[in-house]
Order: sequence, then C-alpha cells, then structure tokens
Amino acid sequence: MNIALMSHDNKKELMIQFCIAYCGVLARHTLCATNSTGRQVSEATGLPINLFLSHEHGGIQQVGARIAYNEIDMVLFFDDPTSNDLNEEIRHICRLCDQHNVPFASNVATAEVLIHGLSRGDLDWRDIVNPKTAPFAV
Repeated sequence: MNIALMSHDNKKELMIQFCIAYCGVLARHTLCATNSTGRQVSEATGLPINLFLSHEHGGIQQVGARIAYNEIDMVLFFDDPTSNDLNEEIRHICRLCDQHNVPFASNVATAEVLIHGLSRGDLDWRDIVNPKTAPFAV
C-alpha cells in the first residue's frame, strides 16, 4: 500500500517517534511524504520515503492529486489543532480521503489504530478498490 505522511512542524517529532515504533509495519509498504517530514522520518528510521515538495511549495497539493487519482491508500497527517497553519489544506486532504474512501488519521491515536489494522490485513480491501497500487513516481 501507498502511505502518505505529513505533519505540522510541532508534530514532526511525534511523527518520527510513531514511525520508529512502527518501522516494521511501515517498511512493508511504499511511503511518501512532504519534504521536511519525509526527510526527518527517513533520517531517523532508515525507511525509504518518496519525497514531495514542501508544503509551502505545493507538496500537500501533490498528495491531494495522488489521492484523487487513487494512488494513495492511507494518509497519516499529524495535525496540531492549536495551529491555524494549514487548516484549509488539512480540510482539503480530509475531504479527498472521504470522497475516495482513503483511511485518514489526524492524530497518533487514530494512526495507531490504522497501523494495527494494516498489519492485521484489515485494510486489504484497498487492493480491491485500487488493484494497481504500484509505487508512484515522484
């Protein structure tokens, strides 16, 4: 499955710790991320991550386009609800995930549920919805 990773600046450390904790599960899938988040997670975990642009330069829109084309199977977007930064972008990604039935987590608790489900095979239905889940070119 193709999994997108994104986070607010003050949630990046939480994303890194989450990816370290679930490195074994994540390593069996194709990961992509906005530039800063992906670079930091890759450096901390050694996981290969396809990097999109930073969010300032359109990385969130790149992820959104891939959701719309059914090329992403899960989104982990660690949101900081106290920040007004990226509010519209987060809502846009959330709407796209709802529209295309892509599992979406905006916090570590929901992300953990999705990762456990992923490791058990609970999300294998995405292979039926998206049978051509091939790694995407960045």
